[in-house]
Amino acid sequence: MTRRELARWARQPGQLVVNLVFPVMLLLMFGYLVGGGRGVNGDYLDYLMPGLLALTMAFGLEGTLLAVTRDLDKGVVDRFRSMPMADGAVLAGRSAADMLQSALGLAVLIAVGHALGWRVHGGFPAFLGALGLLLLLRFAMLWIGIHLALVAGRPELVQAVQILVWPVGFLSNAFAAPGSMPGWLGTAVEWNPLSHTATAVRDLLGGPGGEAGHVGPAVVWPLALLAVFLPLAVRRFARLSR
Repeated sequence: MTRRELARWARQPGQLVVNLVFPVMLLLMFGYLVGGGRGVNGDYLDYLMPGLLALTMAFGLEGTLLAVTRDLDKGVVDRFRSMPMADGAVLAGRSAADMLQSALGLAVLIAVGHALGWRVHGGFPAFLGALGLLLLLRFAMLWIGIHLALVAGRPELVQAVQILVWPVGFLSNAFAAPGSMPGWLGTAVEWNPLSHTATAVRDLLGGPGGEAGHVGPAVVWPLALLAVFLPLAVRRFARLSR
């Protein structure tokens, strides 16, 4: 099932390219066109990169949503039902392919950031820990996306579901420090799981805006989301495939 999903990259490379280029466009736009970052003490690129890495883990679910709803809409899932495989194999293959794409996206964005002058100030173990937190967030967001796709059921409804992702992404500390925002907004931003991951990654990589004590919430929040949405997605898929 994972190999089937990866084969789509060769047949439809456009979606993969868009997913890889979009975070780079955000990096260039906020790093050079907007730039400056409100309330950031230190180099803005060092603040922006961890936030954008975390934001990338929340965005880019369009491919997952479309792939799942397309299989449902075209009856591909019905054909899978006649094959000797577990119900969860379809979703597991989809998630594995998505995680590989996410790792590739992180590598591309890190390479571009390095070319622009961004440097990791923490050690290699801290760097690996930061990557682990980012991929854990992605894994949680992925299963939220799978569940929403199963609820939507049709590709036409994916756009409406996508609108839910944008407020979660931008209502975070990815681009600006919460202290520079109105009190109520800053509080909401600090509660965002994406903000915890971004702050923890900044702390591990030695960038401005990093605070100790956020690694725990950056682990607990994704695990809590997984505990809710992974069983919901598997149960929903099992009902649809009966």
